[in-house]
Amino acid sequence: MRHPTNLPVLASLLLLGSLLFNSGCAVNPVSGESDFVLLSEDQEIAIGRENHAVIIKRYGRYKEQKLQDYVQQIGERLAAVSHRSNLIYRFTVLDSPEVNAFALPGGYIYITRGLLAYLNNEAELAAVLGHEIGHVTARHGVRQHSAATATGILAGVLASQTGVTGAGDLFNVIGTALVRGYGREHELESDRLGAEYLARSGYDPLAMLEVIRVLKNQEVYDRELAKREDREPRVYHGVFATHPDNDTRLQQVVGGARALQKQNGPKQINLVSFLRHLEGLVFGDSEEQGILHKNRFYHRELNVTLTFPEGWRIDNRPEQLVAIAPKNAGLLQVTALDLNRRLTPQQFMQDRLKLDNLQQGEAFRHHDLEGYTALARTRTSYGERLVRVVVVFLKDKAWVFSGVAKDEQNPFHFDRLFIDTAKSFRTLTSEEYELARAHRLHIITAKDATRFAQLGKDSRLANDAENQLRLLNHYYPTGEPAAGTPLKVVK
Repeated sequence: MRHPTNLPVLASLLLLGSLLFNSGCAVNPVSGESDFVLLSEDQEIAIGRENHAVIIKRYGRYKEQKLQDYVQQIGERLAAVSHRSNLIYRFTVLDSPEVNAFALPGGYIYITRGLLAYLNNEAELAAVLGHEIGHVTARHGVRQHSAATATGILAGVLASQTGVTGAGDLFNVIGTALVRGYGREHELESDRLGAEYLARSGYDPLAMLEVIRVLKNQEVYDRELAKREDREPRVYHGVFATHPDNDTRLQQVVGGARALQKQNGPKQINLVSFLRHLEGLVFGDSEEQGILHKNRFYHRELNVTLTFPEGWRIDNRPEQLVAIAPKNAGLLQVTALDLNRRLTPQQFMQDRLKLDNLQQGEAFRHHDLEGYTALARTRTSYGERLVRVVVVFLKDKAWVFSGVAKDEQNPFHFDRLFIDTAKSFRTLTSEEYELARAHRLHIITAKDATRFAQLGKDSRLANDAENQLRLLNHYYPTGEPAAGTPLKVVK
């Protein structure tokens, strides 16, 4: 049996589609063809301007002005030969250990100090900035915003006209897939544009492939680490993290840009100048976040230190410290919470943490600090488990230690380590206050006997130092430096 056509729905969709696409046509600055966009250039710039403050608040601006000026100078050189040289571009180094770079609409471009540390020359820095400039010049953010907005409007019309609540969800799913599908092509287009801007400004376009190799090595390393730790890997946002069959297309992209290179004189790498600007760069967590030295944590501002179990991986996250046992066999989380009432540690555990089923509770005093420890059965990332909880008071904060073993049949496997870690918590000595300084990159020259295994042993890095140094110097997973080679180390 044929169903009658729903004319109101069809008419509404056709009318809305006509309004959207007729009002949303604009000439793409790169291709010269019409694109569907719902934002003018003024609106695009306003989005970038308003969200710039949000980005700075979230990540922080790296305080070294000479490095900021250097990155701005390289970025402006590329932007001057871009398809939207009329914009004023702002290039900002973010005070974040994350390995990332991204762009907001309107010419606001960001690179983290975490990514800067893994680059080896100025051409590679230019490749990253050129890629992000490509997102701005091709208006990728605006185009994705327009596609998502149109999808949302159409979904709302369909749902309201049909009275079927699931219809909107269906359109959202399709729309999300459509918008995410743009990602890979947009990233590839940005690589093509970035390589072109490199060539036009005198840099070697092959630097684009070197950056991709660096980031792919990061991904390979983190996937191996994630497998050992039984967690999801962290990957870079762009095409650098997509499947290998993109490599052929990237080779073609860079090959096309190299034809332009011949018109712009000798290829520039600028290794020495770049490394000079990296000297002293903060690597890993900042002093405001706290510093890990091997298995010991130091925090200058909070004036505290504690020792984690040897061989455990320690993640310094914004809200908590997380220590992960080998093979993800156990977890220990450390969180600092404000004290607002005059409670005992036991009362805090019951009233604030809402743990009313405490077992084997015991008060203690260690390093002149008041504490309480008990067992409680509660939900964890492994499921419901018996958890060792320790609360230690220091001034106006309660430091909460929560430890759990993955093996439900052996809940006390790490119990002694959890208690020992909590009882290692104390204030800093004057000597330790100096150890709480941030790790920084320093440039050395390799000698005949220089080997990454020894550099790793001498490093202040807490986790897998040898492989981290290999990644920093483009020697991952194997290889040793030749005498006379400049190397980045962490002190």
